[in-house]
Amino acid sequence: MKRPVTAALAVVGYLIMIVPIVFVVATAFTAGSTLRFPPDGFSLRWFGEAFAYEPFVEATISSVQLAVLAAALALLIGVPATLAIHRGRIPGKGLVEGLFLSPLIVPELVVGLALFQQLMVGLDLDNFTALLVGHTALMLPYAVRVTGASLALADPALEEAARGLGASPLRAFVNVTLPVLRPGIFSAGLLSVVTSFNNVPLSLLLQGRDFRTLPVTMLDYVQQSYDPMVAAASTLILAATVVIAVIAERTVGFAKIFGGISR
Repeated sequence: MKRPVTAALAVVGYLIMIVPIVFVVATAFTAGSTLRFPPDGFSLRWFGEAFAYEPFVEATISSVQLAVLAAALALLIGVPATLAIHRGRIPGKGLVEGLFLSPLIVPELVVGLALFQQLMVGLDLDNFTALLVGHTALMLPYAVRVTGASLALADPALEEAARGLGASPLRAFVNVTLPVLRPGIFSAGLLSVVTSFNNVPLSLLLQGRDFRTLPVTMLDYVQQSYDPMVAAASTLILAATVVIAVIAERTVGFAKIFGGISR
């Protein structure tokens, strides 16, 4: 009895996730001027409109810059932290790891409000700096958990053997440990870029006139217009996310990526 109920719940869950996406993708190809389903004919008009709409283009560039910088900073902080947690002899390793994973637990609205009060109001920093700090903090769990999953596959004895043969600690790390970490670093970077690019709650709280991300710009556009251009832009983002997911699956594999997060 449990299996049919579980299967039915799974089907309902998939429908809840997939049906809205199908509606959005279908309306992106409409020939009409309003968001409606079924679409009025077939046209690529709104994709051209999305590419030509300057606020979307500028926001896309801003989102890519923010995502890449946040992912890079998260890896620069997270990889050494992972090495310290798994290989170091620091006291309270569980507490340290929990601190790096806390952004997964704390609601993003709370993080955004705290950053707004402390950085933008208290220290008078611009919204890009606050966004960069916030997005980097949100990406740290991916850097720590995913690279940690890769590091768990490495045998510490190999690095010790390399040192015993005369290799310096840096050379032993580069030649022995880093090749094992490389898939995890790559996966963590991809996940961080995608998550940062699509972030809404934190970006919405820390937005400003000089720097706006694409999801926030699209949200503002929906409040003012009801044409299918947002659906076209959403379809493009979905397609890019799928491409990145395929690359991650072919190079690393979802089992390693999401296994690292759920450990």
